[in-house]
Amino acid sequence: MKEWARKITDEKVRERYVNEVIERFRDKIIRVERNADNQWIIEIRKEDLPEVIGYIINHPEWKETQLSTMVGADERPLRGKFSLIYWISINGASGDVFFGIKTYISEDDPKFPSVTPIHPGANWYEREVKDLLGLIPEGHPDPRRLVLPDDWPEGVYPLRKDFHYTDSPRREFTDETKYPYREPPKGTAVFPLGPYHVALDEPGHFRLYVKGEEIVDVDYRLFYQHRGIEKIGENRLTYDQVNFIAERICGICGTAHALAYAQAVEAAGDVEVPERAEYIRTVMAEIERLHSHLLNLGLACHDVGFDKGFMDAFRLREHVMWLAERLTGNRKTYGMVVIGGVRRDFLEYRRSMIEKVIRELREGFQKWADQTLSTKTFVKRCEGVGVLSYKDAKRWSSVGPWARGSGRDFDARRDHPFAAYKYLDFKVPVYKEGDVLARCLVRAEEILESIWIIEQALDEMPGGDILAEWKEIPPYQEAVGFTEAPRGEDVHYVMTGEGNRLYRWRIRASTYNNFPALPDAMRGNSVADAVLIIASMDPCYSCTERVQVVDARSGKVRVLTEKELTELSRKASRGV
Repeated sequence: MKEWARKITDEKVRERYVNEVIERFRDKIIRVERNADNQWIIEIRKEDLPEVIGYIINHPEWKETQLSTMVGADERPLRGKFSLIYWISINGASGDVFFGIKTYISEDDPKFPSVTPIHPGANWYEREVKDLLGLIPEGHPDPRRLVLPDDWPEGVYPLRKDFHYTDSPRREFTDETKYPYREPPKGTAVFPLGPYHVALDEPGHFRLYVKGEEIVDVDYRLFYQHRGIEKIGENRLTYDQVNFIAERICGICGTAHALAYAQAVEAAGDVEVPERAEYIRTVMAEIERLHSHLLNLGLACHDVGFDKGFMDAFRLREHVMWLAERLTGNRKTYGMVVIGGVRRDFLEYRRSMIEKVIRELREGFQKWADQTLSTKTFVKRCEGVGVLSYKDAKRWSSVGPWARGSGRDFDARRDHPFAAYKYLDFKVPVYKEGDVLARCLVRAEEILESIWIIEQALDEMPGGDILAEWKEIPPYQEAVGFTEAPRGEDVHYVMTGEGNRLYRWRIRASTYNNFPALPDAMRGNSVADAVLIIASMDPCYSCTERVQVVDARSGKVRVLTEKELTELSRKASRGV
């Protein structure tokens, strides 16, 4: 283990954080349990949630504290109550700790005090448990539906254990069930943008409130294609089968999700992964990062009309996709990660093949970066556009290049070393400007760091087994697994069940923590910048089918095709 990793994972450092929380809230804590190497569950009364969570997440001396996920579960068959766990992580290379602040809620009184007023990053999580479990966050500033369709009947909660995954309640769409979008600010008109394909594999609808070309405010509605993956995983599939469903959560971050899920089960079941498998997992995760970042940087060029940069980036990306196919048999959904290790080994000839491809990729990418960043049109279209401040990025618990471009020094590979990252050296690029250009620069530097990580992993990869044997995971154990996907931290929570099946599985993709901050980045920008700002978050969206523009001054309405909207963005590029 490298010295930097040894300092972060030092037991004394971890104990210092845990002991401070225990001492501060000794009279409020019901139970403390260390459920995994770097994870502690602290049970408290629901009335104390805001105070305890607020203390940890806003601690002035603890770096980059983060609401990594929140989980609601129906534990009525086990304990007669529902449960909530807010998982908070300590980051910034200052200690490898996850706090799970847990409370139980009775069916007779399903209310709990909302944490959102003191930490907006809890907004979506609390609305989700209201939709799916019927737990009501009192004092929540925006209690509208989040996940369930507009015509879903009241009082039917799909994540409760008495709701079967094949159930299909009768639904009826009426004027009363229409989603209650916020009223436009005075003097503005509505610019409906969407649907488009975001990182959660769903269309979404944005309402931009504009004065002329300026975006004054934003409202949105997502989750149009919520697929119920968690419910399927809890009812139909074994632990190993879930791994392949996890890989299909996202078309780009499949390995990251499969790895986060596998690590959660391994932590819950105390499964020790062979060291060689950890290295292979790391190489595949970085190959995934390479093709994802090249995709995003190429699209950034396309959005501003610099199509040479777009085509050159995709030409480089194709070499990475070819390499992935040679190593795994697939350009995507590699099927490499399983609980206990990996399914395929790297033979010697494959090692030399990887080295050749990434050596050529480094040379080609450096030329691309020099060319693109010396193109004034590209730089001017990205500079100062879509600024997300550090304060906003932190209060929304934003992750990945979206957050690191705003000064958040936070990367799960370094702050919570997993796989083989603890044996390797690498830098975490951070920029403070918070604009589209800063996010592009973060991704560009991360490409070079990924190449360096792969080179180290190949040089230092030990021999030995690639898969640990395991037979049965003890039931009702809890743990989180985490990875640094190309878009940021992915977190999977599991509660194991009987018969090698999950009792509860909670998936949190990186875009889940990033989307709520998007309105802050869009306000004050022009309509022509909207596509570029959204793309800079890297939400993996599909082509925008139609956009209706309402001019606030003339009142005229016209519909823009995707081609016309793209041309609007390119005209803005020609004007700089």
